Amino acid sequence: MEFLFEYGLFLAKSATVVVTIGLIAAIVFANSGKAKGGKKGTLELTDLGEKYEDHELMMQEQLLTEEEIKQARKDEKKRLKEEKKQAKKKGDDKADEVLTSRVFVLKFNGSVDAHEVESLREEVSAILSVADKERDEVLLKLESGGGVVHGYGLAASQLDRLKKAEIPLTVVVDKVAASGGYMMACLADKLFCAPFAIIGSIGVIAQVPNFNKLLKKHDVEFEQITAGEYKRTLTMFGENTDKAREKFQLEIDEVHGLFKDFVQRYRPELDLAKVATGEHWFGAQALELGLVDELATSDELLGRYYSEDKELHLVEFVARKKLSEKVAENVVSSFVSSATNKLMKIRHWYQ
Repeated sequence: MEFLFEYGLFLAKSATVVVTIGLIAAIVFANSGKAKGGKKGTLELTDLGEKYEDHELMMQEQLLTEEEIKQARKDEKKRLKEEKKQAKKKGDDKADEVLTSRVFVLKFNGSVDAHEVESLREEVSAILSVADKERDEVLLKLESGGGVVHGYGLAASQLDRLKKAEIPLTVVVDKVAASGGYMMACLADKLFCAPFAIIGSIGVIAQVPNFNKLLKKHDVEFEQITAGEYKRTLTMFGENTDKAREKFQLEIDEVHGLFKDFVQRYRPELDLAKVATGEHWFGAQALELGLVDELATSDELLGRYYSEDKELHLVEFVARKKLSEKVAENVVSSFVSSATNKLMKIRHWYQ
């Protein structure tokens, strides 16, 4: 028994060392390729209509008899034939080439630094290369609690490209579009949200910790040299002055002013005195205040589009991982799995 105990401890220590070495090697290997340019990726187009068709067929097979299914197919063929016939009566020479409306669906799940804008840029560019303003529209499923001003400003600018091209833009929020997220949502020709989605937060916040008293307590001096009166206002380690605080507040107020102007430009009917206070509201309240146009979830909207026989295409830019990143992930996964198996064996021995 003592031998098994010693052997088990030996295996546990060995597994720990191996996993540690593997993790270090994986991190070093992954970081070695970071300086060689940006990530590349591919655009993926998914036919969302097929998903609805599959669900419909599955339900029909479960609920209808074979005769009823055959009759439903006959009715559908008859309907399509009648549509072509009506189109010919109207003198349409291309009646056999009926162009259905297309809806390009985008997803934006924004983080604090809004790095997702890199994918959004690629997706918008792809849509603009083929979109027809008379036929197509874009539905953006937006989720974001906001973040850095410049990041969300750029994200909003990507949506503005669709506006300038006169491509109808619909935005739907299932959970949250606050601060920078609402800045993006404002660009919608039609803005929807779920009844309990969090909307608004038209405000600006900045927080800076200050460790000056702690440094003084331990006799640590902090020096900062700048050129330009306002090169640095508030600081984390130096002693902040009232003048610096006033300047910092002025900068925050300026950003808030730009935010309010932006919202007013795209949603001129809003009473900014009521909604630009930094507060947020749930969907039903946001509708009353005019922050959104209608209550609906993304599932409801997609269902509507499908029932209207519109083509639904999900457009996603998928970043391609570097070989070093793939290898690093595999190495880590392999070592973790190996260590877990060994520890499970040790546990089994002592049970």
